Amino acid sequence: MARRTPRNVLDRLRTPRGFPGFLKSTAICILIAGLLSPLSQAVAAEQVTASNDYCGGQCSDILPPGENGNATLAQILLNQAFGTQPAHAEDQLGPYANLATGYSALTDAKINTFFNDASFGVPSDQVASTENPGGRTDVTIVRDKKAGIPHITGTTRYGTEYGAGYAAAEDRLWLMDVFRHVGRGQLTTFAGGAPSNQGLEQEFWRNAPYSEADLQAQIDNAVAGAGARGQQALADANAYLAGVNAYIDASDSGRYFPGEYVLTGHKDSITNAGTIDHFKITDLVALASVIGALFGSGGGGEVNNALSLLAAQSQYGLEQGTKVWESFRERNDPEAVLTVHDGKSFPYATKPANALGQALPDAGSVTQEPLVYDRTGAAATTTATGASTTAAATAVSSARRGMSNALVVSGKATASGHPVAVFGPQTGYFAPQLLMLQEIQGPGLSARGASFAGLSLYVELGRGQDFSWSATTSGQDIIDTYAVELCQDDYHYLYHGTCTAMDKIEQKNAWKPTTADSTAAGSYTMRVWRTKYGPVEYRATVGGKKVAYTTLRSSYLHEADSIIGFQMLNDPGYVTSPQTFQSAVQHINYTFNWFYADSQHTAYYNSGDNPVRAAGTDPEFPVWAQSAYEWRNWVPGTNTADYTAPSAHPNSIDQDYYISWNNKQALDYSTASWGDGSVHRGNLLEDRVKKLVAAGGVTRASLVKAMADAALADLRAEDVLPELLKVVTSSTVTDTTAAAAVTKLQTWITAGARRTETSAGSKTYANADAVRILDAWWPLLVKAEFQPGLGTGLYTAITANLPIDESPSAAHGPTGAHAGSSFQYGWWSYVDKDIRSVLGETVQGALPQKYCGAGSLTACRDLLISTLKTAAGQTAAQVYPGDDQCSAGDQWCADSIVQRTLGGIKHGKISWQNRPTFQQVVEYTSHR
Repeated sequence: MARRTPRNVLDRLRTPRGFPGFLKSTAICILIAGLLSPLSQAVAAEQVTASNDYCGGQCSDILPPGENGNATLAQILLNQAFGTQPAHAEDQLGPYANLATGYSALTDAKINTFFNDASFGVPSDQVASTENPGGRTDVTIVRDKKAGIPHITGTTRYGTEYGAGYAAAEDRLWLMDVFRHVGRGQLTTFAGGAPSNQGLEQEFWRNAPYSEADLQAQIDNAVAGAGARGQQALADANAYLAGVNAYIDASDSGRYFPGEYVLTGHKDSITNAGTIDHFKITDLVALASVIGALFGSGGGGEVNNALSLLAAQSQYGLEQGTKVWESFRERNDPEAVLTVHDGKSFPYATKPANALGQALPDAGSVTQEPLVYDRTGAAATTTATGASTTAAATAVSSARRGMSNALVVSGKATASGHPVAVFGPQTGYFAPQLLMLQEIQGPGLSARGASFAGLSLYVELGRGQDFSWSATTSGQDIIDTYAVELCQDDYHYLYHGTCTAMDKIEQKNAWKPTTADSTAAGSYTMRVWRTKYGPVEYRATVGGKKVAYTTLRSSYLHEADSIIGFQMLNDPGYVTSPQTFQSAVQHINYTFNWFYADSQHTAYYNSGDNPVRAAGTDPEFPVWAQSAYEWRNWVPGTNTADYTAPSAHPNSIDQDYYISWNNKQALDYSTASWGDGSVHRGNLLEDRVKKLVAAGGVTRASLVKAMADAALADLRAEDVLPELLKVVTSSTVTDTTAAAAVTKLQTWITAGARRTETSAGSKTYANADAVRILDAWWPLLVKAEFQPGLGTGLYTAITANLPIDESPSAAHGPTGAHAGSSFQYGWWSYVDKDIRSVLGETVQGALPQKYCGAGSLTACRDLLISTLKTAAGQTAAQVYPGDDQCSAGDQWCADSIVQRTLGGIKHGKISWQNRPTFQQVVEYTSHR
């Protein structure tokens, strides 16, 4: 199989520098002999056993495409020429893909056909290799035959972490290097000036424009604020880095370092000239800043919110326009699916009765602050003003938008009486994967699971001795926008009445031409103006006064703080119960939903540093940068403040079941996401798990089936299409084209409304015409239903807050094509509420007016039939126009998941599934 990405770093990885036409050269044979994986150098296998495993063989996991994310130059060239795969580069991709067609016949005994056995240790007959990294006698890395996962066992804490660093570099050195440069805004200097590389560094550096001093200060502050655990974390990080650097030195002298270093000009394949820079501790913070921006930072859309509010007020007037805006915002929709569904309320970021300090922009005055300056070279034709429009940046950022799910069932509803959980994060599909698997056992450390490459000194998502944990992105609002009044010029602002200069933070990048692509030499400078209230993102006027809109994130300057929570999760002496689990994740300052299961209990906790805002301020909109509207006890130099108490965060122990698919957490808990209404992706899990729990006797297999079935469901078809067809068929459909389309859509609903192949590997959808019709119909019907009533300006403004569609082919969605994750963002709830209102059904939290046909059932029906007829007449080539991966009209390919290349190895497409990337299936049989 093969895996691809929009061209980013790999724009340069086509032909090795200095070796034109190399793929036709016999030199490849020499490289095959000399540059194969260092795994072949491992010492004789020996048995490793674990006596601290309480899962009873009932823990499983999977992480496609494979554990091995490093490849020598020879392996890259063989892969690109012939599709040959290095060992363990894609051996988890097939089992992962096959669940889509194999889940219906799943039994507990068959689970490890589609997952890895995640038991601790490696049976003696499954040991593939054993090594003592750096010649150390206090740590051993054993790799298993099936997946090549490193099982790290140390007799000292230092040795254990040294082994973790060594194993990380063995499996992800190139990726780690790429992302430490992304975090510093230096990717183009490191990997070339391709537009996609520029897009990656621009997207992330704007959010965290740190100097080297900023990075070091975050480490110092995190350590100082955490006492003995902080000192231990620092020691662990230094040992981990020593292991990483030991592998760099060993692979350099042995000439088995990742081949991408040759292909990007950092190493010479003949003379071995050139260097691979050692990692240092500030690199870990740079890496963490990228991961935090991707997965753990909710909020920040206040300016866009203000623009859509102003559009609503312009369309309807102040009072009615505000009411309309609030109805579409759905801050606290009574029909929203909830993770904590026992009725308990957790008020946060709620709407004040009378908003204070609001700083809405004057109409037409908002401009985005430019990021790029002094551009030279051929790439000057590429525009980049913040969030990149390049395919690579879209691909990586797609991981941020559609992430993660969890299904957790209490033992009261299971066949065994023990809780069952199926959960994991959706981190996107990449080659190599952003996450890596490992087991780590040593003094004060006992865990197996997934960690982000370069941050794997601790397991971040996985299992301990007698419990498992996982996370989904929660998205509650920890980012606020402040309007700082300008004085003197555009680069001075009022801070507590004093005219204060903004800090100018710059990153200058230059790149050289290569023979690997057509990118010419060039350079540019990224510049961010930073205030005490955070970086400047927009400029505008408010009441005629010139302002800069700044973005303040509670985790800004605190990217390293969460290390303490992860340390606790890996400490078998700390997490021994659901209560201690909740205590551990309270130390994680990013916005996540955390789930827990052991043999007796389940638990949930929502993490993040939720700032205590000034009374009366509305977090949905910009506020004035004045002391009265700042976070309580905010200290700008360190960006610390008062945060809401742990008990105020949504939390629960032993609820009958939990589901999460980035949906609303609890009553009165406002997230920064639009679309938490009556129809949400979380309903696909809620409906299935609730039914299982009501029937009782839940097993690992039945819960996996529920997840897999939801992963193939078309949310629109399952939860909205039946209502639409009620309107369409409220009278006889006389138009033959529309009537035929209705029949096909109804047949698809009866069959389960899933996007599934006719048979495994057929690459053809069952109910293909119905799928095509709905894909074409949805954007047409949404526009026809809402634009006339909202007006073009307001309709366009709301689509900037919430895209109308996110189908798997992503023709109109934010994730980009071939990203897997789908149906997170769309107007499903709006259509559902409006259509039910037109039908005269009961709607809680209804929109303030009826939009379809202006409320007339007859007019609404005519509108739907007209747009349905148009959609049915569109050909597959029109609906699926093709791209660099697929020919026009190839429906299966348009939906397919592509492992997007961040290195030199490619893998093949797999059929669409809407599920986590890393996933666990667990049921513990006992407890310590």
